[in-house]
Amino acid sequence: MLANTSTHPYNLDLASAEGSYLYDLNGNKYLDFIAGIGVNNLGHNLSSVTAAVNDQMNLHSHAMVYGEFNQSSPNRFAKNLLSFFPESLDMVYPVNSGTEANEAAIKIAKRYTGRSEIVSFKGAYHGNTAGSMSISYNESKKSAYRPLIPGTRFIELNNSAQLGTISSQTAAVILETIQGDAGVRIPTMEYLKALRNKCSETGTLLILDEIQCGYGRTGKFNAFENFEIVPDMVTLGKALGCGLPIGAVVGNREVLSCIQNNPELGHITTFGGNPVVCAAADEGLNLFRRLVDSQEVEEKGKRIDKLLNAIPAIKEIRRMGLMIAVELESPEKVEHCILEAKKRGVILFWFLSTPNSFRISPPLTISNDEIDEGCSIISSILSEE
Repeated sequence: MLANTSTHPYNLDLASAEGSYLYDLNGNKYLDFIAGIGVNNLGHNLSSVTAAVNDQMNLHSHAMVYGEFNQSSPNRFAKNLLSFFPESLDMVYPVNSGTEANEAAIKIAKRYTGRSEIVSFKGAYHGNTAGSMSISYNESKKSAYRPLIPGTRFIELNNSAQLGTISSQTAAVILETIQGDAGVRIPTMEYLKALRNKCSETGTLLILDEIQCGYGRTGKFNAFENFEIVPDMVTLGKALGCGLPIGAVVGNREVLSCIQNNPELGHITTFGGNPVVCAAADEGLNLFRRLVDSQEVEEKGKRIDKLLNAIPAIKEIRRMGLMIAVELESPEKVEHCILEAKKRGVILFWFLSTPNSFRISPPLTISNDEIDEGCSIISSILSEE
């Protein structure tokens, strides 16, 4: 029997998935308006990704722990991924998930700078392992697991006065470029530029967590491209594997190379860079180039915004691209909307720490007709209130 993560799971008996739709064991069809929480950005059941996985399986799967053998699949993936990044971010460390990427980035920052303090943000969510939980904000999710890793300070997003907290004692600042669990909170360009400057002045590494907001979710492949800055490291996960488990730290070669010595093997992983998963991720990047248009993503986001904004029950819509939070009057109304949408064939979902809002994060490849279908159902539910 599988362990569960809560006493009230969503409980959909999944049979298959295709494009923007899920199908249950009874043959019922559901429009996927959350893409597995920002994982299936290119849609479900991608035939060329399946072929790439099969081709690699016919050669070999796991052969050795990461870093000891030269393997063509992870090398191709790394080269392909780096082509989406500025030249200064020229090295990839592959891991198995987004939270592992954040764990690795924090270790690298401490090792590279020789400092121990981390500055994170109120509302932050960076994962659920001990280190990632330590730099996340929601105390109700953390208190049962204390003591956690010490040395983290939290500041407010878009509050420039608090940037003075960052000092020569700070190893790294970590920020979701667009805060997800906080209910899609967007920094100003002015603030992010000031943050970048403060980190540079103090010798602090700037880590941007793009596990949820990256991979085209905001329109740009990297969310930080919307703000005209370049971080020192970027952490990735979720959509990167096209449905298979992978994460990555992308950073400058000098920074990421620091874990090679003093001590040697300072950060290691058995399955990081797994050749089968890297084959899927590599083909996903090829598909991304063909299927995703930055302007179309933004136009689809605007379409959802326009269709839902006229509904009186909606208090606010916060959005960049197809990363969307819809705020209602109460958690009870959010729960009713999500569960009723399920009955009517649309998948919506909660935020962990923003109970008055629900999330919309459909595949980037969703059609306008599918958007209209989903929004019509949401509108009908909320108009019955």
